[in-house]
Amino acid sequence: MPPDFGFTTRELAVLRRLDQPWKIQRFLDEGVGYDREREGPRCRSPRLVLRDRVAHCMSGALFAAAALRVLGHAPLLLDLEAVRDDDHVLALYRVRRHWGAVAKSNYSGLRFREPVYRNLRELVMSYFEQYYNLRGEKTLRRYSRPVNLARFDHLGWMTSEEDVWDIPHHLVAIAHVPLLTPAMIAGLGRIDARLFAAGQLGMAK
Repeated sequence: MPPDFGFTTRELAVLRRLDQPWKIQRFLDEGVGYDREREGPRCRSPRLVLRDRVAHCMSGALFAAAALRVLGHAPLLLDLEAVRDDDHVLALYRVRRHWGAVAKSNYSGLRFREPVYRNLRELVMSYFEQYYNLRGEKTLRRYSRPVNLARFDHLGWMTSEEDVWDIPHHLVAIAHVPLLTPAMIAGLGRIDARLFAAGQLGMAK
């Protein structure tokens, strides 16, 4: 019998209906609002995301990792590190040795990736042109190694009734791999108006 990971029967019923990674992404897009943190910073567990139906990129990635785990994937997260901008977190999965990702974002281009990328750098670079700040600067610079969230099972991260801050604290503390050389960074242009507008399509205000 497959493990329940501590979820209730009702919670598992929701998660098991998300039987493809793209269905997890659709649930995050259509069934979970974007958390603007107007009442203060949160890092909701997957259980709290199911209950509150709100998430930002960190809690959305945690939810996606839990849903992928129910499907039989390892619960892997990867941190994207930026300058003059927020980090972004991806839930990773592999199909036939190729990487894909599920993510919650207020920017339309920083969400789902099909499992067609041969390695992690290739996957990460697929986010580069669409990763920008409100000044139009391309801000993505580094990425972490994948973190298997099984290492946090002792905290009950999937079903915790409290925020699970230990996970983002770990993600930002580990080593990150640079994507660009100084010469590349010096030569970067700003994004154009069409890409800027496209990235904000559907943005929660």
